[in-house]
Amino acid sequence: MRVLARRRRVGARVLKAVASSLRLGVLRLLYERGPLSYTEIMTFLKLSPSRDAGRFAYHLKTLLGMDLVEPDVTSKKYMLTDMGKAIVEFADELDESAYRKRMLVRTSRLAIENFDRNKIAESLVREAEVPVDLAQKIAREAEKRLVKLGTKYLTAPLIREFVNAILIERGLEEYRHKLTRLGLPVYDVTQLIREMSNRSADVEKVHAAAGNRVIEEYTLLNALPRDVADAHISGALNLNNLGNWVLRATGFMHDLRFFFQRGLIFDDKCSPQVTVRPPKTFKSALSIVVDVLRLAGAEVSSEQGIDFFNVLLAPFARGLSKQEVKEELSQFLASANLTAATGISLGLETVLPSFLAESRAYGPGGEASGIYGDFADESHVVAESVLGCLRERSGSKPIFNPSLIVKVRPETHGDGDVEGLLYEAHGLAVEGLPYFASLGEEGQAYASYSATGLRFADDWREDWELDSIRTGCIDSVTLNLPRAVYDAEKDRTRFFRNLYDLAEKGLRALEIKYHTLRRRAAEGLLPFLVQKGEQDPYFRLENSSCLLGFVGLDEAVQSMTGKAVHEGEEALSFAEEVASSLSKFVKAHAKKRRIRFALALTPDLHGARRLAELDTERYGLSEVRAQRVGEMPCYTNMTVVPWRAEMPLEDYLRLEARFHALTPGGHMMTIPLGETETGAEQLLSTTKKIVKDHRIGLYAYDRSLTYCGNCRKTFHGEHMKCPACGSVNAVTRFSRQPARYQAKQA
Repeated sequence: MRVLARRRRVGARVLKAVASSLRLGVLRLLYERGPLSYTEIMTFLKLSPSRDAGRFAYHLKTLLGMDLVEPDVTSKKYMLTDMGKAIVEFADELDESAYRKRMLVRTSRLAIENFDRNKIAESLVREAEVPVDLAQKIAREAEKRLVKLGTKYLTAPLIREFVNAILIERGLEEYRHKLTRLGLPVYDVTQLIREMSNRSADVEKVHAAAGNRVIEEYTLLNALPRDVADAHISGALNLNNLGNWVLRATGFMHDLRFFFQRGLIFDDKCSPQVTVRPPKTFKSALSIVVDVLRLAGAEVSSEQGIDFFNVLLAPFARGLSKQEVKEELSQFLASANLTAATGISLGLETVLPSFLAESRAYGPGGEASGIYGDFADESHVVAESVLGCLRERSGSKPIFNPSLIVKVRPETHGDGDVEGLLYEAHGLAVEGLPYFASLGEEGQAYASYSATGLRFADDWREDWELDSIRTGCIDSVTLNLPRAVYDAEKDRTRFFRNLYDLAEKGLRALEIKYHTLRRRAAEGLLPFLVQKGEQDPYFRLENSSCLLGFVGLDEAVQSMTGKAVHEGEEALSFAEEVASSLSKFVKAHAKKRRIRFALALTPDLHGARRLAELDTERYGLSEVRAQRVGEMPCYTNMTVVPWRAEMPLEDYLRLEARFHALTPGGHMMTIPLGETETGAEQLLSTTKKIVKDHRIGLYAYDRSLTYCGNCRKTFHGEHMKCPACGSVNAVTRFSRQPARYQAKQA
């Protein structure tokens, strides 16, 4: 009893010691700030040394006498005792317990709960790896501020904002960085829905756009180093497909033999899909191709390619009439156009390549059916039928997706049947539809292309099957060449230093995505592409390319030399030096890191516009050289020569060919047809000249088109109203932007 009475007397004295608001303020200050000197305590409490020194000394002596505060002899500062800490925590609990019980929180899991500051501390430790003691102090401070709001209804984002504010005030930027909440403000979501509605986009595209915004924020905040993220945000470079950076590859080149032999096999333990047996007919073979494109479209963000399309389908066409083949292909093209979520490129062989002619052919039921050389006639029929289907559609609304890659080889010329195929293809080219891959130059025999300019050849493992098919493009980064000039103030040495710095950041970002996708594949996030074959996964991810591209080469050259690339040898030499230096830098990095890095000159209209716009804001209109697309500035992309430059076709081809040789990862050029009527013979003559005299890898004849929904007819050129019926509201104008046809916004 005596001990209990003594304890109660001590407790009463302690409570009396903190009865003063000033003394309790000292204890709370030391609790939050840690050890402080005599002067520091007075300063934080806003006490005057001349006026309040005596009063403060009395209160501090009281706290020392009750063992709530003790001096540190070494640092000459005052610090809390364990009892002092307990008193502060008890006082805070006493102050806040009555109000805290009435504070409700709507959590991120859509539940209403009573406020609990321990959950703030737990979140700090779990998400930002904050030390436990510091997390508890921040949680207590957040609770105090929230109590002062006087509101009974809180949300998880509001609490997080308060916590982030405290972290910033304390200089704990790294913790705040990890704790940042991802998402879109209500206004941004509303604007996004309106924007997508104006484009007549479907609901899934709205979902995808909103999801992409969140993944973009996550990638910049959490997946990439700060200097790389800052380079993208500032406009020094552009990380393409940022919304898919941590999720999926941008392009993939299929091998239909894999599915013709095995069918579609799914893991029964985790997949609701049923297994589909190897196809037995031409119709079922085309059906399984549509299924492959649809399923892979969920794991590829931009482009899927199917090379040797007519050759690999040939065994299934044996015994069918040309009309039967054509009818099934017409249905296939329409189905692929309606169901695929990505761009599709179909590689069409006009002549059977020797390396494929000698390969084992897979036909009905997945059985080996000799070699593909045995089906040369059927291959020709399939190619002819594809061209015929597209030709029949070109008068109404053309099929822009799938895109056709017509492959021209040295052995193409001289054969009457083959010449007929080429003539038919160039008849379609009058409408601007097919692409042409010139495969006569050294290193081109095994090349596979997509309509976006992606190139896969036997230049990595030196085996065409390993390097060209069942592989893809991880992604691409676009360098802002004019920015490197502006920041160098036109100093040549500084320019190349800036160039290599940007290239290093871009390659580092690509390497991070490469390793991220390998982890995603190992985690099972890409189940269709990484399904197991007999020996290895379908997707040979380790052979996929990582592309470093660039925009604004012509504008950078103009800023450095005063002339455009096509206006003089000095300008052209400097442009080649820039591309050659980048190519060597990328090759050295690929060898060092053992990753398939490659320089590319692929289309990037979004990046070209974004980077030009940011440079205009940063340096002003008078300093920035850029093309104008409508009201927006835009850097030259996909080609070296600006699309508005006036020069002879021969000079244009000669110049672009020099840069195709320097960009093995991808390249493409367009040959504008203008408003003049051009025939198939004239275009075929141009193609023969390209194949013979110029090292152009991939090209397309370019013509703007106008489609009238009333007449259901397509007309050459851009028309504000239908040339036939005069309708204004029913017309849609299509143009390459810059590689694929897109509807132009009104």
